[in-house]
Amino acid sequence: MDTETSGKRIAVLSGKGGTGKTFLTVNLAAVAGPSVYIDCDVEEPNGHLFFQPEEVTEEAVTVPVPEVNAALCTGCRQCVDFCRFHALAFTKQLKVFDDVCHACGGCLLVCPEQALTEREKTVGVIRKGRARDVTVRTGIMQTGEASGIPIIRELLEHTDSRPQFIDCPPGSACGVMESIKDADYCLVAAEPTTFGVHNLHMVYELVQLFAKPFGVVLNKVVEEDNPAELFCRKHDIPVLDRIPYDAALGKINAEGRIAVVADDAHRARFATLWERIQEEVRREAAAYS
Repeated sequence: MDTETSGKRIAVLSGKGGTGKTFLTVNLAAVAGPSVYIDCDVEEPNGHLFFQPEEVTEEAVTVPVPEVNAALCTGCRQCVDFCRFHALAFTKQLKVFDDVCHACGGCLLVCPEQALTEREKTVGVIRKGRARDVTVRTGIMQTGEASGIPIIRELLEHTDSRPQFIDCPPGSACGVMESIKDADYCLVAAEPTTFGVHNLHMVYELVQLFAKPFGVVLNKVVEEDNPAELFCRKHDIPVLDRIPYDAALGKINAEGRIAVVADDAHRARFATLWERIQEEVRREAAAYS
């Protein structure tokens, strides 16, 4: 393992689902030697289907939500007026809507009668297991919850001396922001289509906003004009690899197999990609040293 990149966090993201984000993250983690795979796509995590980790443990993720003491509540509605998420309402008594509560705790602060306390509510779980040299950490959000942010925060709270590969949620919303905010490098998966460029542009703006060093992998490349590559050239974005459209590779992926384990040629490709990412991380570190 490169000592300069040990413990670094590599976040893999894309503007939409189906671009190859999980495919890239899983194979990079598998080829990097001892590493950590972190699935922050908590609404639809699927990286564990490839790794099939063993010795899995599960830990609940909870958030504090308000609980009303009706005997103390005077119906002043200050908490109702304060809550911008409409998680509180007062008719004949104060009602708390847990499903839309964002656990900010503000209602407790504004209540003049101290009629609100907090209780812990489970919003999801984190499963941890091992697959060969890879520790697999998977966040799973409970159905119906408003936000997966608490689960993502818990997933990323632990540091590690090994490289950590973060499988971000698709898109560019709050969950992605939470996933990349402490990343050392961002790898963007992009498709060679007009829609691919639209989604690449969206993620490009996000990593620029967070001032993250990043590069692009063009996936499913065919022998035609590639709008995503033209976008990268225009904005001086490094393209770290161009993975061709390959039915055999698609079959490996669809069967839930890890390409770098199934085929030596794919292993060589991803080993080279990992080297290029490490070079980018070292270059970035040198620029700020």
